[in-house]
Amino acid sequence: MSVYVYSITAASHPRQLAGLVGVGEPPSTLRSVCAGPLCAVVSDAPDELRPKRRDLTAHQSVQERLMSDGTVLPLQFGLTAPDDDAVRAALTERHDEYLDRLTALEGCAEYHLKAAIDESALLRQILLDSPEARQLNDQITGGNTNPDLPLALGELVAHEVRARHYALATGITEALRPHARQEVNSEPTGEDFLNVSFLVDREHEQLFLAAEKGLTAELGDDFDFRLHGPLPAYSFV
Repeated sequence: MSVYVYSITAASHPRQLAGLVGVGEPPSTLRSVCAGPLCAVVSDAPDELRPKRRDLTAHQSVQERLMSDGTVLPLQFGLTAPDDDAVRAALTERHDEYLDRLTALEGCAEYHLKAAIDESALLRQILLDSPEARQLNDQITGGNTNPDLPLALGELVAHEVRARHYALATGITEALRPHARQEVNSEPTGEDFLNVSFLVDREHEQLFLAAEKGLTAELGDDFDFRLHGPLPAYSFV
């Protein structure tokens, strides 16, 4: 039977999994597969694995329990191997890589930050700062029916929005960078201009949170900050 792989730890990690169950219906039993200084937490894999809420919760609960007791390499939902021997072989073959990542993640957690700005507030600021945009807007609202004017205004505003989004994302990231070991930027989606994960040393956690809170207060109510953490360090594995 194939096995579902949740995470990798050092062999010295306590891996206290009492009270937890794995993915599948009925829920599978968790166990450790070890090779030298490394262990993987696994269970039997169900015949059909889909990202149902129960299975996603089971996967995340394993990561959180392991994270509470030490350093862990959390694997993404859905990773399977043919059998326990294949897991041992992977732990052996990638021994140095896994140990290096465990060292890099030691004492850290991930914080994931997304941010957006109110579109109407941003447009007002662009019209306030850009004489060209303001002039085009005044001509349009004043009744000028030249069809080129809305197109020109739209292109100008779109350019300004991209430039301001980039400047805001860069500024926020740079302000938080001194309080993190690493960062990983992802492509923002929807109305967000920022989608970034920080690897934060637990000793510096309060400094990081205070810095993020200060940015939120400084930028004001036009901004929507969504900070999630502490999380298993998925983005840094």
